[in-house]
Amino acid sequence: MCGIVGYCGPRRVTPLVLEGLHRLEYRGYDSAGIVYPGPDGKLVKYRARGKLSQLEAVIGDALLSPATIGLGHTRWATHGAPTTENAHPHSDCTGDLVVVHNGIIENYSSLRLELQMRGHKFASETDTEVLAHLIEEHLEGDLPKAVRAALARVEGSYAIGVMWVKAPDMLVAARNHSPLVLGLCDDGGMFMASDVPAFLKYTNQVIFLDDEEMATLKNGSFQVTSLASGATLNKAIQTISWNAAMAEKAGYKHFMLKEIYEQPQAITNTLRGRVEVQTGEITIPEIGLSDEQLQKIERITLVACGTSWHAALVAKYWLEQYAQLPVEVDIASEFRYRHLLINERVLTIAISQSGETADTLAGIRRAKAMGAKVISICNVVGSTMTRESDGTVYTHAGPEIGVASTKAFTAQLTALLLFSLYLGQKRGVMSAERRAHLVKSMLDVAAVIETILPKTQAEIAILVEKFYTCKDFLFVGRGLSFPIALEGALKLKEISYIHAEGYASGELKHGPIALIDKEMPVLALLPLDDVYQKSVSNVEEIKARQGRLILIGSEGDEQLMAIAPDVLYLPKIDAALNPLLYTIPAQLLAYEMAVRRGCDVDQPRNLAKSVTVE
Repeated sequence: MCGIVGYCGPRRVTPLVLEGLHRLEYRGYDSAGIVYPGPDGKLVKYRARGKLSQLEAVIGDALLSPATIGLGHTRWATHGAPTTENAHPHSDCTGDLVVVHNGIIENYSSLRLELQMRGHKFASETDTEVLAHLIEEHLEGDLPKAVRAALARVEGSYAIGVMWVKAPDMLVAARNHSPLVLGLCDDGGMFMASDVPAFLKYTNQVIFLDDEEMATLKNGSFQVTSLASGATLNKAIQTISWNAAMAEKAGYKHFMLKEIYEQPQAITNTLRGRVEVQTGEITIPEIGLSDEQLQKIERITLVACGTSWHAALVAKYWLEQYAQLPVEVDIASEFRYRHLLINERVLTIAISQSGETADTLAGIRRAKAMGAKVISICNVVGSTMTRESDGTVYTHAGPEIGVASTKAFTAQLTALLLFSLYLGQKRGVMSAERRAHLVKSMLDVAAVIETILPKTQAEIAILVEKFYTCKDFLFVGRGLSFPIALEGALKLKEISYIHAEGYASGELKHGPIALIDKEMPVLALLPLDDVYQKSVSNVEEIKARQGRLILIGSEGDEQLMAIAPDVLYLPKIDAALNPLLYTIPAQLLAYEMAVRRGCDVDQPRNLAKSVTVE
């Protein structure tokens, strides 16, 4: 959540920073601001509530400023309402020093009171403003030294950018539990940003800052140091394989729709180079654990949030069946506060699109401290989670811009099934024939999804006309379809703002069936699998109570048409792969409903792409 973009170099800063902030809009925000030096040497600061277009309207002709250094920020409100006064950047008492900040300063209240008692005047309700005044307290001519001293007093998470009029060619950046990355341009220009897409148009050479590290940027040079000791650190420069075009809409109406259609490629890319089709042999070089360590595993804990948690629920079925190990699935925000029974024989698998999810990071840190090995399923190379894990299975989905996750989810499912088969292979508990069949089926399902996408979208667009005014929705499924029912409900409520809930079909009679009447739409997932007859029985119970049914089932299943008029058919595939296939209509239903209702599909209210605070 929130976005930071800073630049110093030979180019005009205002257009660069605003462009970078636009590329970070997917993170979610409710106000924005920018700061740069004016011709008189004083800092020029613009802030506005709402979208970046509001900020650009306020800036006006200042877009033409010749300044070549500056900072920008998009804020998602935590401390204080989304107002202009609370928008970043925030200043010290003199107005000569400014700070932009992502994260939460947990001890801001006591620091604020202390600073006020020493005469500091505050202009906002934010925790961030404390940082500006705290740096001011320590500022005696050396900006990096003052930032380091101030941050030594801070408890919480932060990614910050700092400017000072008396160091007019310098930006200072620092991070702790909130992502920050540097971009190095061929012409000597230097970027700092919350995420790579902010500057990917200009460079793919990056340095990922780690926790408790600080960077000093000037045109043509940079230095990374330890916040604790001040010692200079040698940081590896990494090359990002994405290009700027991958983050554009490519002719689609919304990023979400583009990313739904990119799922076949995301699945294929996640498998590429890791599977041998003929033998079913799986290789994951970045797994980070030896065969001996894998053999010693006695239990697996999956830790994730939101959509990633739904992927974990699916993976529980796969891991228990193919790796023959007991599996627990935890919501990360609950996992970190439980009385955990974890030791060196427990494998913890963390799942996160961004690799920066605060609760999930806290969970794996606790698991590691208790002796567990940690593997991450992640889409972002070099993210904090991947650096802190023993090994990683990367999901090669490419950048996902839409806030509601689509291709990252199916890529996670692919990586989790791949790892389940890999663990079964290493532990010698599944046949090579079955593994080879599933490997081929995984590759085949990508082609199946590509084939059905246009037809399924067209069918759902027609179906939506019957349901877009509904205020409530239920999604039901059994077995592997149950987590997809949860995911379908989440997608619908995320982007269409329709209240939706997902249930295991067998749970209906334990309470939710009381909601069923002729006004209640129920989407039921009914693939031809080993719980099909049970699922049909549950649907009949809904029909008997006049529920408005939408059925999604397997081609050739004529029984469904006798139950309800609204049926979508999908190709029959190996039942183990159904979660990948049945996700598609659930995503498209949410998308078409949101479009029909006039909602902001890519940036739904109150949500952010990367949740980096608890």
